[in-house]
Amino acid sequence: MLFYALSRASFNRNLQYRASHLLHNVASALFGFIYLSIWTGIGETKDLGIYGLSGLVSYVALNQCLLWVTSFTSNGLGIPQLVRTGAIATELARPVHLFYQLMCREWGQIAYQAMYKSLPMYIVYLFAVPLRLPALPAAAASAAAVVCAAYLSICVHYLIGAAALWTTESSWFQWLNYAFSTLLSGFLIPIEWLPGWLGWISRWSFYPSLSYIPSRIYLGYDGIAAIYPSLIWSVVLTFACLAVTGFMRRRVEVQGG
Repeated sequence: MLFYALSRASFNRNLQYRASHLLHNVASALFGFIYLSIWTGIGETKDLGIYGLSGLVSYVALNQCLLWVTSFTSNGLGIPQLVRTGAIATELARPVHLFYQLMCREWGQIAYQAMYKSLPMYIVYLFAVPLRLPALPAAAASAAAVVCAAYLSICVHYLIGAAALWTTESSWFQWLNYAFSTLLSGFLIPIEWLPGWLGWISRWSFYPSLSYIPSRIYLGYDGIAAIYPSLIWSVVLTFACLAVTGFMRRRVEVQGG
């Protein structure tokens, strides 16, 4: 019941900004078309392996749609703001675990962004690219991979937000994560095309779970087994978030308030 209440409140709060978010959709779709144009130009003269031009175009377009669900999570899940105002002490004292509370709220925002940002962009690309349609088993497996990706993003941003209790400026963690995500997640280029050492780092990180794995499953290049690394990382990062919350409870350094 609490999960539903917090998620619904977050979803309804975002409904007030649907008009302004339309501009986000337009800008994001334009960026996607730029990436697609670049790869179309490359594909006319280069071999794109198993993807082919059609497959890679669908891969890039799909990743652009997934950004709003798997990457554009609230900065630090709002923890830096709580630290600045001093409200973090109250939030940590609540009977509801801080991680669970913020996670529930973020799922509401993710649901909103999936419905009002990712889905409209997907429909545009479906006709304009055109984006491939998956078989039913691949669609179900890909949806599960997207849910795992969204949860991993929540965990990572929670850990980034928690850093605000020990540093006066945690936003650089946010930008560092965004840079690594763009490079290592397979967002713009499949990770098997990365240089050897960089590809090795990518494969042993959680970043491919954000873009590469859901897109590969959607396009039928991988099966449901490809989701296993995402599940393992979900467990690891969950324990990390719970452990960090324990440290936060034992020592709270509030700036301002």
